[in-house]
Amino acid sequence: MTSRFSSSSSKRPLAVAMLCGAVLLGAFSSAQAAENPPIHMAHGVEYMSGGIGSDEAQLMETVSPRWPATFEFAVKDHKGNADFAAGVHVTVRDSRGTALLDNVVSGGPFMVARLEPGTYEVEARIGSQVLKQSVHVLQGAAAKAVFEWPAGTDMASAGTRTVQ
Repeated sequence: MTSRFSSSSSKRPLAVAMLCGAVLLGAFSSAQAAENPPIHMAHGVEYMSGGIGSDEAQLMETVSPRWPATFEFAVKDHKGNADFAAGVHVTVRDSRGTALLDNVVSGGPFMVARLEPGTYEVEARIGSQVLKQSVHVLQGAAAKAVFEWPAGTDMASAGTRTVQ
């Protein structure tokens, strides 16, 4: 018995479907890569920093509760509004004074870190202005520290965008 369809025409829908799938997968993968900041490692501690642009800021806010520690950076303007800050130099020390993150530079206004339960001293620096906070990380709970510099902070060494 002879088929009404030639073998080449029966393969065409499959080839088109595979091509469409590959195009969609490629578009999805490149979009995800653009939105996901890389995870770094320092002294055995994983950290991720980002939040430049609304999509990346939303991503960082979404993943923040899944990380033991979150740090947020902003600078007040003269009207009392805040600008998100990037390029902040961050050092995290454990209770013995050992630097776990040592002068790492934030890639945006948010930084998350996989810290073990304990108490940490976090130092955030823009230019010559340093802010310090103690952060208590509890088992199974997310800790958050917000670093907000006063108006007039030297912004030449940090990138900013307005908080909306």
